[in-house]
Amino acid sequence: MAHALIALGGNVGDVRTTFRKAIANICGMTQAALVARSSDYTTPPWGDVEQAPFINACIEIDTALDPHALLFTLQKIETKFGRDRAKERHWGPRTLDLDLIAYDDVSIRKPELTLPHPRWFERAFVLVPLAEISPDRVIGGQSVASALGKVSTDGIERLPDLP
Repeated sequence: MAHALIALGGNVGDVRTTFRKAIANICGMTQAALVARSSDYTTPPWGDVEQAPFINACIEIDTALDPHALLFTLQKIETKFGRDRAKERHWGPRTLDLDLIAYDDVSIRKPELTLPHPRWFERAFVLVPLAEISPDRVIGGQSVASALGKVSTDGIERLPDLP
């Protein structure tokens, strides 16, 4: 089994309910075990700032799927929850965004998949929830906690747990 880190984001609809259902789909469709789930955080939009704030979280799963099959399944789940990559704006609003951040210590550089995620270490909306569940994890030679210490976390707030 491989340990995979996945970032979740969205700012359209009931995002927290979408996360709950998407995580169940991830575990079911990948036959994965959920190892850890961060809290949900409200975060300022990235890139295209003229939109609603996002909600972000991270999960860690154990899966037997290879990285490409896992990515394919994550994209199927995004579509199931209303994401249409062909019609959306780059960095624009979305119902669900699932990013494969890391898969064990695998390094892949292909057009369809880059691991670890090429910008994980510069995005506080990924680092804050990731640091909650795996602060000592080393990804691409850098620990999550160390990367978090190098970015601004302004505007990021932990949301209360849902009942």
